[in-house]
This record gives sequence, structure tokens and C-alpha cells, in this order.
Amino acid sequence: MSGLYRSVFDHALTRIDPEVAHHRAFGTWRALNRVPGFTGGVRRVLGGEALGPEVFGHHLRSPLGLAAGFDKDALGVDALGALGFGFVEIGTVTGEAQPGNPKPRLARLPKDRAIVNRMGFNNDGSAVVAARLARRADAIRRGDADGGVMLGVNIGKTKVVPADEAVADYRRSAGRLAPYADYLVVNVSSPNTPGLRDLQAVDALEPILRAVAEAADEAAGRQVPLLVKIAPDLADDDVRATAGLASRLGLAGVVATNTTIAREGLRSAPAEIDAAGGGGLSGPVLAERSSQVLALLRAEMGAEPVIISVGGITTPQDAIDRLEAGATLVQAYTAFIYEGPLWVRRVNAAIAAHQRQES
Repeated sequence: MSGLYRSVFDHALTRIDPEVAHHRAFGTWRALNRVPGFTGGVRRVLGGEALGPEVFGHHLRSPLGLAAGFDKDALGVDALGALGFGFVEIGTVTGEAQPGNPKPRLARLPKDRAIVNRMGFNNDGSAVVAARLARRADAIRRGDADGGVMLGVNIGKTKVVPADEAVADYRRSAGRLAPYADYLVVNVSSPNTPGLRDLQAVDALEPILRAVAEAADEAAGRQVPLLVKIAPDLADDDVRATAGLASRLGLAGVVATNTTIAREGLRSAPAEIDAAGGGGLSGPVLAERSSQVLALLRAEMGAEPVIISVGGITTPQDAIDRLEAGATLVQAYTAFIYEGPLWVRRVNAAIAAHQRQES
């Protein structure tokens, strides 16, 4: 089945604009999710083993999650969970709605199984997404939604908000969204919002994290686990500095890593890379650096904080290797696009086999 999907992807889907293909595929799956009993049947086919650890009070079905960027607006959290993801991170959500960057803003590099995106945080805004999550919470309470998937909420800065007002912008989103989040992520590492990565500097980052933590806990009436998402392009010393800040502030952990602005190590022709344009690169080429950042963080932070490792996880063995290297959880995005929905099941099956072998 994986070979069939790859053939369809390589010979048919690559002829469709990537953003159009995404919306069609995601829309189809959400429609199927609304068919009574459909996703319950999918879950039975995929298997109900609890493979994941207990994280943030949730015993996860799987340590594999879907990274932010796929479901920006919380349109299909439980539909995605039905595929076998143990958790889904929505967003990036900004304080105000914004259209994102001009199209085309998403490109594939098939020879590298990679994606270049310069979406620019296109999303409905924190008020609309919060209302959507409130309706989901009501449906879960009524028993009309599964709610078994852990929900992460990734927040970023509104593009038109100047840097000196970033704290208030992040605080606004945190206050609206934290009541529905199992964990919250501050994203200061996307390359597609001008000046955003400057906020990764510890002096700029600390007031944002303090404000978000305060607003989130106050709005939710509980301590909301807070993580920060960092770029693979940070120097090692900056990774260590961020780890030190996270430990000092008592953050729940770190998401590592975002997309890269580098273009080294690609097999695609230079003309194809140039045609893809600027933006963040994701795919297998990130694996080495993301693994290095994971090792740096774990060495600096110790065993307890949560580290969600993302970037270049392509094969089931990649996921196992990250978990063995100290990741609490792993996330994927690009491999899910290239390998198809049954890829999640293959990763989960491999993790289950590994767990049985180790026990």
C-alpha cells in the first residue's frame, strides 16, 4: 500500500499545486470523519495499543504526533488523531487573523522528499480558533467527539505587530487558547515572519515566556505546560542558552526543531531549488541537525523536561532512534505528506515491535 501511495503521489499529486492538494486531502478526511462510526472503524483497524508514555497527564496512544503547520486552524484534530497520531499540535495561531504570504508559498523537492514553505502564519486568528476549540470541548463533554488525542497549541506573533509589542500579542493568544490546550508552544523560530527569529535571543525571549505562562495559567485556572520551539539554525551555544532559560523559568520543555533556511545537502538540481524559492525547508535533510539539537538539549536539561523532537523523521526507525536518543515524543509533517496516511500506522507498528523486544 505504501508503494501505491508513493506512485500516486509521484505521478499524480505532484502535478497539483501543493497547497491545493493539502486542502483537498485534509477536507476529504474531515468529511469522512463526520460519517458516523467511520473513524471508530479506522481506529479498530489501526489497533488500540497504548504505545506512548504519560505526558502532561495523558497516557498517549502513540509517542508520534503531527507537527504544527498541518492543521493551522483546529479544523480536524480528532480526525487526525483517528489516523494513529498520539497528539496533534495545531497552529501556528497568531493574535489576529492574517492571510499569510502571497501565493505560491509552498513547494516540493521530490528528489529530497522535502518541502519548502513560506506560508507566513496564515490562520483564522486566536479568537476564532479559540471558539472552534470551545465547540470541540463541548462535543467531547457530550460524547460526540473522541477527544483521545492530546492537543498542543502553537502560538506566534502577528506579522503587523511590531517587535516591541510582541509580548502583548503572544499574551493575547495565550489567554484565549490556553483553556483548551493540553500544552502550549511559543513559536519564535519560523523563518517566514520578518524579525521573528530575533525573538529567540534569550533577552527577548524571556519576557515573552513569562507573560505567556502567566496569561495561560490565569485563563485556564491551572498550570498549562509551556514549551518553546527553536530553529535548527541556532548555534550550539544558543541552543544551550535556550535550554538554560527553559530550565530557569520552569518550562515544561522544548520543541526542536523548526524548519531551516539552509539549503546544504540537497540532491535536487540547483535550478529546482531556486525555483522553490525562499522559506523554511523540511524533510530528511534536517535529520542530522535535529538529532544534534536533541542531544544538546537533553545533556543540558537533564532527564525530566519534555523534549519533542521534530525534523527529518522519515522512517519508522528514525522515530525509534530519536526516542532512544532521549526524545520524550516525536513529531512529523513532511513524511506524512510524502508517505501518506498509513505511514502513521507503520511507525506505530514499528514502535510497538521495538517496545515488545525491549521488554
